[in-house]
Parts: sequence; C-alpha cells; structure tokens
Amino acid sequence: MKDAIISFLKGLWIGGTMTVPGVSGGAMAMIMGVYDRLIYSVSHLFKEFKKSVIFLIEFAIGGVIGFVLLAKAITWLLESPTFSVPFHFFFVGAIAGGIPIIFKSAKVKKFSPACIICPVIGIVLVVLIWMIPQDLFHVSFADNKLKYFAFQIFAGILAAIALVIPGISLTQIFAMLGIYGDIMAVVGNMDIKGILRYVPLGIVAVLGTYLLAKALEPAMKYHPTVTYLLIFGFLLGSIPQLLSDIHYGIGSSAGTWLLCAVAAVAGFFALYYMSRVEIKRIEAAQAE
Repeated sequence: MKDAIISFLKGLWIGGTMTVPGVSGGAMAMIMGVYDRLIYSVSHLFKEFKKSVIFLIEFAIGGVIGFVLLAKAITWLLESPTFSVPFHFFFVGAIAGGIPIIFKSAKVKKFSPACIICPVIGIVLVVLIWMIPQDLFHVSFADNKLKYFAFQIFAGILAAIALVIPGISLTQIFAMLGIYGDIMAVVGNMDIKGILRYVPLGIVAVLGTYLLAKALEPAMKYHPTVTYLLIFGFLLGSIPQLLSDIHYGIGSSAGTWLLCAVAAVAGFFALYYMSRVEIKRIEAAQAE
C-alpha cells in the first residue's frame, strides 16, 4: 500500500510538471528515481504483466490527475509577473538536485573521455531540437482531414520521444507543433470532445513509448555509463530552454530575484532529498 501511494504521488508531481514548457517529464522521473522502473515496467509489460500493469496504473492515475488538476494553476503561474521567474528557477534547482542519482545510475568509477563526450552529445541534440521554430508543423482539422491525421501520427511519435527521453519536454514539443495552447485549454476545461480530437496522437504516443522503452532498457542495463551520461547531457541541454521561457525577467525587482534564489535552493534540496532516498532504496535492493 505504501509503495502504491508513493507511485501515485510521484505520478501526480510528474504529471503536473509536464504542463510546464521546458520541463521534461522523463527528467523529473529520472530525478525522482522512478525512471528506471517505468522503463522496465513498460518494456516488460507482457513478460511481467500483472506486476507491470499495477505499477503503471498507480503511476498513470497520479500523472493524469496531476496533469488535469494543475493545468490551470501552472498556466496562471507562468503568466504571473510575480511568480513566473521564480517558478522557472525552482525547476532549474530541481534538475541540479537530481544529478547525484544520475551519476549513481551511470556507475562512473573513474574519469574517461565518455564523461565529456556523452554529455556534450546530449546537450547538442536537445539544443538542436529546441532550435526548430514553434508552430512550424501546425495543421488544422478543418483545412485537410488526411493531413491532420498524418500530423497527429507525427506528433505522436515526437510525443513518445519526449515521454521516454529525459530532457526533452513534452509540452515544448506540443508548443513547437502549435497545439500546446489548445491541449492546455481542452484539458483545463475538461472538454471531452476536444480531448477526443487527440486520440490518434495518444495511441501513437503509447505505442511509441513501448517500442522506445524496449530499445532503451537493454542500453540502461548493459551500457549504463554511456546511456546515463547522455541523459545527463539531455538534462543540461534543457536548462537554457527552461530559462528562455521567462517572460518577466527583464526589469524584475531585487525582491523577485531573491525569491528566484530561494526557489532554486528549495527546488535543489527538495529533489536532492528525494533522490537520496531513492539511492538508499536502490542500494538496499542491491544488497538483498
């Protein structure tokens, strides 16, 4: 029961943070120590069906509730002249606080060229993705139904990549595709008809997530150093994008910047503490 509540709460937090452009759900899952288990459960869905489904349902319920309930609150915070800047800095601190668990998972025992090369590759890949102009691919259902269906398949593939790869924000992908505002509106208003428009995207995203998890799980198991150092690069690459979405930074008062510092420190220690708890859990499991 305790494990189910923890899974639900982690899903609640990650689902809520996924509504923030520039914040990666995969990154939050990695920082909170649930990423490995998610990948394992998805990739072993049919081999360990009951165990995997129970965990995924617990996590997914929290994720959906977090995404729906926090959508309006997140939008308000992002548009607030007072809280927008500190809100972004909280997540920068949170990313920094999760670094220890990434290096623990990477099993880095000594310095090697991979310690530099892999993070650099990860940073470059994420930055290249964020350089794609927003609204470049937007297609309206009213304009062309066939093109709209093809667009949803393409969007579903990108969504799967964002869901699986830490450092790539799902909401930023949606913004790039020109559908972020609409999705936030239909979810925030519980517009069932509007939500149903995105069923093809959702189906492709779920299927793509399964296939990517199947491919990623062996890499995490047999090549942890390279895989997790790449993920570390993805996380670092997401920070500039996260800060680039600050709309009220210029001209902010000294009090606002002090609040930013407090928010960053709070984000760091909150996620650092959670990552330390998860590291101890992993070490205890390995010792058994």
